[in-house]
Amino acid sequence: MTLRVLVADDHPVYRDGLRMMLTSTGTVDVVGAAADGIEAVELAAELRPDVVVMDLQMPRLDGIEATRRVLADAPATGVLVLTMHDGDESVFAAMLAGARGYLLKGANQDEILRAITAVAGGEVIFGPALAARVTSYFATLATASRADADPFPQLTAREREVLGLIAGGLSNRQIADRLFLSPKTVRNNVSNVFTKLQVADRAQAIVRAREAGLGR
Repeated sequence: MTLRVLVADDHPVYRDGLRMMLTSTGTVDVVGAAADGIEAVELAAELRPDVVVMDLQMPRLDGIEATRRVLADAPATGVLVLTMHDGDESVFAAMLAGARGYLLKGANQDEILRAITAVAGGEVIFGPALAARVTSYFATLATASRADADPFPQLTAREREVLGLIAGGLSNRQIADRLFLSPKTVRNNVSNVFTKLQVADRAQAIVRAREAGLGR
């Protein structure tokens, strides 16, 4: 199936060269070319391409906002960003706007064609130079999320329970009664908590626990 593609780039030499290159492959029909963001939005609404190849820095309307408007009108359209800008802010702004692909100018014909095909099929794709950074970013988010969900992963379930009761102001005796444990077992758990949290006493443990939302 021939994919219908709209090219949006404010540099006429690059825009025309990209159009010729894509047409020469025989697998892409370049149905239009836009010189700025406003024209990209208007042509996308008129021509209904499968994929819009979108530059980011364009006059009248930047590629981020143009992407947002194109997808608000036609959510099934695939947007592939093709730009010189490789900063994290640009990458994630484009993805948040709904772009499904991000390549840097300098990508060869095969890379661009493969990305267009992937985006048209609903896949998300990044150029080789960006893929590792994007993966690292989401891995960092996942780690932070786990840390938020479990602020003291070094503690056992019982030790976290004991810490919560310490933060609530209970004494060892009260904790023993609450958990149906012997005083010695509670003392051992409290000692383990202090050691693992690297705190000197009960007061410091309470501060750490309440900072994490326990005992409130």
